[in-house]
Amino acid sequence: MSNTPLLYAHLGDLHITQAKEQNYTDLLSIIAQLETECAGKLDFVYLPGDNADNGLPQQYRLVATALKMLSVPVHIITGDHDMEQGSLDNFYRYLSTEKLPKAVQVKRVRCLFLNVCGPGTGGPDFKVAQAQMEWLRQELQSAQSTNQNTIIFTHTYPDDLTGDGETQVLNQLIAEYKVTLVDMGHTHYNELANNGQTIFAATRSTGQIEEGPVGYTLVSADDGVVSWRFKPLHDAFPLVMITSPADYRLKADNAAAPNGITAVRAVVFGHRNTTQVACSTDGAQWHVMSLSNDGKTWLANVDLNGAAALTVKATDASNRPAVHTIELQPPAGYQPVRKADGSDADSIGAWPQNGIFGTQLGPNRNGKPS
Repeated sequence: MSNTPLLYAHLGDLHITQAKEQNYTDLLSIIAQLETECAGKLDFVYLPGDNADNGLPQQYRLVATALKMLSVPVHIITGDHDMEQGSLDNFYRYLSTEKLPKAVQVKRVRCLFLNVCGPGTGGPDFKVAQAQMEWLRQELQSAQSTNQNTIIFTHTYPDDLTGDGETQVLNQLIAEYKVTLVDMGHTHYNELANNGQTIFAATRSTGQIEEGPVGYTLVSADDGVVSWRFKPLHDAFPLVMITSPADYRLKADNAAAPNGITAVRAVVFGHRNTTQVACSTDGAQWHVMSLSNDGKTWLANVDLNGAAALTVKATDASNRPAVHTIELQPPAGYQPVRKADGSDADSIGAWPQNGIFGTQLGPNRNGKPS
């Protein structure tokens, strides 16, 4: 088992139009922050589609210019707005990104990036198509045969696909091959759904904001455990994220709640040196955590028997603290009914401490243009 989680930043749909617009200023600020505060911690940055609001060359040039500031790999997929000119020629030409679909191996996690743009000229014409579905099946089979976890990166929930039978086929693949995470854009609001086996995560738009402050998501996949924290742009660092064990909201149904001596792992983001990291269960005794050999992950072996909550606190060289708390045990009477239909029916609901308001203000549920 590796003690080094996969870590990436998700920048929600950009919808870039002109350099003078606020969303472009926000994009530049986010990228500068990632370079300043998260350098050396992230494996890549992910853009989930709808990069250029109208799919125009000048809009992609602006995106490409901003991305040049990043020193980590950037993986970009398509959304319906990228198809608005009737093809993806501008997307590929000006972003110089690899042809989709593509597979990238990161820390024994197979990352699978899809193109769900249909043949139309934009709008919610979401399709996978037979050749890409077969490619996905083969990649998932290969990952399973080598005991690798998998993440699918796509613009929408599977339920939004319009191709005949595609939602059902994609859901079957996700279930059969036990996909760890499906990470999406499109909704314009933060949302997490858990179908009992797979986490579905959507990060709110950067360019068209319906709810909450602008920001981005930090995501980890730690030996099958998903952690997800929305970072408002203007919140101060440091930021600490527990990567394992899982909050009960993000735990697979067949995974036992942590009990007995358990490895607690966390990552601290921020440009200042971290001077101390410690963890506590239910506000009791604090256990000092040690930096692992990877230079990124803090570790302590802690008895979690009967613990309801786990808190990790990090302090940097300026004596500024950062705290992350997860709940290990669900509230009394918690019995989720899993739909597992590739939609938001398995949403965990509001989680305001994590930037999820549960109001679903965006195109996916309110009929606004996407």
